[in-house]
Amino acid sequence: MSLITLSIPIFFLLIGLELLVTRIQGVRYYRFNDAITNLSCGIGSQITGIFMRFLTIGVYIWIYDHTPLKGIIPNDPKQAGIYLAVMVVLFLGVDFFYYWFHRLAHEISVMWGSHVVHHQSEEYNLTVALRQAWVQGAFSWVFYLPLAAVGFDPTMFITIASIQTLYQFWIHTKVIGRLPRWFEYVFNSPSHHRVHHGVNPKYIDKNHAGTLIIWDRMFGTFQEEEEEVVYGITTQPKSWNPVLLNVAYWYDLAKEAGKAGSVRDGLRMFYLAPGWKPQDMGGMLEYKEVSAASFQKYDAATSPQMTAYIFFQFVLLLIGASVFLFSIKGMDTIYLAATSVLIIFSVLNIGGLFENRRWAVWAEVLRAVVLSGVVWFFVSKYLGNTYAIIAAAVYLLVVLTWLWTNARKLNLN
Repeated sequence: MSLITLSIPIFFLLIGLELLVTRIQGVRYYRFNDAITNLSCGIGSQITGIFMRFLTIGVYIWIYDHTPLKGIIPNDPKQAGIYLAVMVVLFLGVDFFYYWFHRLAHEISVMWGSHVVHHQSEEYNLTVALRQAWVQGAFSWVFYLPLAAVGFDPTMFITIASIQTLYQFWIHTKVIGRLPRWFEYVFNSPSHHRVHHGVNPKYIDKNHAGTLIIWDRMFGTFQEEEEEVVYGITTQPKSWNPVLLNVAYWYDLAKEAGKAGSVRDGLRMFYLAPGWKPQDMGGMLEYKEVSAASFQKYDAATSPQMTAYIFFQFVLLLIGASVFLFSIKGMDTIYLAATSVLIIFSVLNIGGLFENRRWAVWAEVLRAVVLSGVVWFFVSKYLGNTYAIIAAAVYLLVVLTWLWTNARKLNLN
């Protein structure tokens, strides 16, 4: 089981702590719809990651098994001193290659589409750390293959890569200000990473570091936090739908490329910088100055009844997805695929409910029927068929009653 999955309870403990601190401080760093969308994107990322690992880790292992350097680098934990030294070198390698993946994901349009989801939130809190694109791994894995070729053991690589990823969770916060100067000079920090998430022109495409900010200092992409950061991306998709958020950029990119006057210009829109267009289509996008005081965040009004319903359903989804992720080892492929589809369908529908979409209400009826069957299946395993039928019937009755009494009152579109 991955360290990321094992860390899920810690993530939510720290999110709860941040919420408590912000409440005590009297500041509002969270919005319900934004936070749930962040977490929904994170759930979807974990689900797609299950299937992505067959490609990413599989290729790494294949290269490691076929490199003539296999076995040269020590990987025996019993040799504590040597093992620790190797892990430190491997950590530097992982962090270095992450920097270059991350930088190019901002500088090459098609790669930006694999990463943009992480930047779409117009808030900045710990839930943003979990807002991950669903196919980012399909692009990032290539950058780490040199580590396999020189003989770094796959298990060691997975461990270090997980630690390097976990480090980046805590820097997604506004609660922590500047840290000691020596720390800020060497390590990535909340201050440095706030800059990275900014749409202020001076902050765009800066501070790509994972753990060590020294890479940005070395390669000319470092920027101190100065004026207040405005968060998000320059062209928002304006949606709470995680599925749409993961495909919107590529859809728009393909549509714009199709309007290009030549095949060459159309292709250049994919591999040049995000926002680049040929001169006859307007040229390179110009970044406009923004300020926190005047910036208008995307929002969609949700009734108190819908908010309560979404919260209830999301808690159930979160529990179910967590149990699923902790139980996938040895799971039947059909069951794995079916559960994954149901989870993705659920986050899609929650996004639709946030936007008061008519289709989402009807889809919720279908989801309630399916989930009542899931409730029956699990309860019957532990408490018997009678209790299972009662539990499934109660769940279905509660959901359908709520939909019948409240959906007609909503301003659906």
